[in-house]
Amino acid sequence: MDQEDSKQKLYTRMRLWEFPDQYVIQPSDGSSGSSLSINRKDGSMKLIDEIPQYNSLRVPKTWKIFGVVGTLKLLAGSYLLVITKCENYGSYNGHPIFKISSMKTFPCNSSLEHAPAEQKKAETEFSGLLNIVERSSGLFFSYTANLTLSAQRLHDLGVESRSVPLWRQAEPRFLWNNYMLEVLIDNKLDPFILPIVQGSFHNFQAAIGKDIIDVTVIARRCTRRNGTRMWRRGADNDGYVANFVETEQIMQINGYTASFVQIRGSIPLLWEQIVDLTYKPKYELVKAEESPRVMERHLLDLRKKYGAVLAVDLINKHGGEGRLNEKFSNTILPMLSDDVRYLHFDFHHVCGHIHFDRLSILYEQISEFLEKNGYLLLNEKGEKSKEQLGIVRTNCIDCLDRTNVTQSMIARNMLENQLRRLGVFAAEETISSHPNLDECFKILWADHGDDISVQYSGTPALKGDFTRFGHRTLEGIVKDGFNALQRYYLNNFCDGTKQDAIDLLQGHYIVSASRDTSPSSQKGGLEAIAVSTS
Repeated sequence: MDQEDSKQKLYTRMRLWEFPDQYVIQPSDGSSGSSLSINRKDGSMKLIDEIPQYNSLRVPKTWKIFGVVGTLKLLAGSYLLVITKCENYGSYNGHPIFKISSMKTFPCNSSLEHAPAEQKKAETEFSGLLNIVERSSGLFFSYTANLTLSAQRLHDLGVESRSVPLWRQAEPRFLWNNYMLEVLIDNKLDPFILPIVQGSFHNFQAAIGKDIIDVTVIARRCTRRNGTRMWRRGADNDGYVANFVETEQIMQINGYTASFVQIRGSIPLLWEQIVDLTYKPKYELVKAEESPRVMERHLLDLRKKYGAVLAVDLINKHGGEGRLNEKFSNTILPMLSDDVRYLHFDFHHVCGHIHFDRLSILYEQISEFLEKNGYLLLNEKGEKSKEQLGIVRTNCIDCLDRTNVTQSMIARNMLENQLRRLGVFAAEETISSHPNLDECFKILWADHGDDISVQYSGTPALKGDFTRFGHRTLEGIVKDGFNALQRYYLNNFCDGTKQDAIDLLQGHYIVSASRDTSPSSQKGGLEAIAVSTS
């Protein structure tokens, strides 16, 4: 699984100089490469060999930075986004993993001084969205490891693919700063091009007798239909769904490596919930006649990337959810085959609010699929002795709370199967037989669930006490009530603006200075100058 070094390594430490007419990013990690100059008027870039001279009485301000996130072009120029703080969050197959804890935006728009008042006002509104971008959570990167690919896909990379820079190896749908890197890529600035993933990364080590097990969970959030809870639902016309997350559990013990991948994603139909101050807005199907085509595209994409698909639908059989469930099942049923299966499991009806142990009923129904499609297993020499041939796709309405409890249950069973296969566990031995391992595993998946939930809904996951402790608690139920109310507030009063920031960041809307920005424009505010790319 070890990756070969890229031909040109990424700079790991840099100094950003603020000159009146340019920013200069100078490698400070011992590299002998050139510095990068960014024009403060128009954002144009070039490599320079020496730092510009300056008056010793007016020393330019400098910043220590750990990576260039990319640039965003607005009305009056570009904005440079860089990493100003990060923390070492552990290692992945021997490669250090870092989590971004602080970012800063540097404007390259000095031409704005001579712009009309209307353009200045619009630029101020857009640049305000960048403040939200700076606070994006769950961002991870590595200078040496490709975090966008699962262990199986990494193992299958050819020698030629392993030798190119990390950004060229990256899976575009999991590359959070894909759109912002375009200018750097166009200028062939490989040492500055840092791939960033949004999602989750957690790891622990525990003892099983004399053996030490290392377990890692990596989640990768797809950028194709990224957004906030009520503002991004269902699928788009191309079959990409909201809150699509690939979660990989990697286990290493006695020289062996096992990897198991699951996915979650919104119900792959055209549907929405219009925020209207009600606690639970109505679920509205859009362009129902397009449902088969959208579903087919979604399933085709999953089969191409993951193999066989088992769609596990956890939503209610009644009420508004019931109508969605009926449309989901009726649309997917004609498409079922040996490679595409569908299972509805009414989580709330079977498990209620406290009996989540009844998920064992679900596991019995999907165990045959899991056994047949397996997981990746590499032996002590790094050779593939088993591979994952299919994927379990889990959804509820938000693909957060019920989904995370279910995914953690599946992951637990798969880890036990892997340990039995390697002879570490006896036939009847379970994770629960080892208190320390059990506790670490629960915390791992609870933290993972909280991370994904915060990115989509703004709050930690509901039902997280079960994942964390193995049973429901009074404190957990009260906390769920508080988080539910907080979600309501965020949905109605904050997430719309956050959605605008995400769309700008991902290139779903491109700002055009040629658009009419005058007050008489039919569309007001940001919509007047933001062109949809979808």
